[in-house]
Amino acid sequence: MKQDSMTDIPMRVVWQRGEQPFVDGKYSRVHQWEFDGGTTVPASSSPHVVPIPMSDETCVDPEEAFVASLSSCHMLWFLAIAGRKGFVVDRYIDACHGKMEKNEDGKLAVTEVFLFPEVHWGDSAPTPEQATEMHELAHHECFIANSVKSKIHVAQKSP
Repeated sequence: MKQDSMTDIPMRVVWQRGEQPFVDGKYSRVHQWEFDGGTTVPASSSPHVVPIPMSDETCVDPEEAFVASLSSCHMLWFLAIAGRKGFVVDRYIDACHGKMEKNEDGKLAVTEVFLFPEVHWGDSAPTPEQATEMHELAHHECFIANSVKSKIHVAQKSP
């Protein structure tokens, strides 16, 4: 079924039990995210949620991926907006983080995400007001931000 307003987002999440027990709850949560372009990312539950060795802290966990996808989406929109306005961005860094706590329904959730974009400009830089306006527009255009209930805070950092 083809719809003009819909884009399919194919990927696979793959986990296998192997020879390990299962019903005791002590099975590995390590799995893979397989993306349509061929990239495979090792993933696991967070060691903050499921203790090691059943989790692997070297893998990406869903909560980290959620925060990273919000930051990445915001950045991509910001870069597009800055370019359309004639500003050159040389470097963009975001030391973002999320806050996990019980939501209004008493369920554990990522309730807030904090973005701290630090933008390094090329030959000409916008005024602080123009940069703020571009970040606000990027936030309102971000597909991921438009898809979630979490509060998202954007606080610009100066290089």
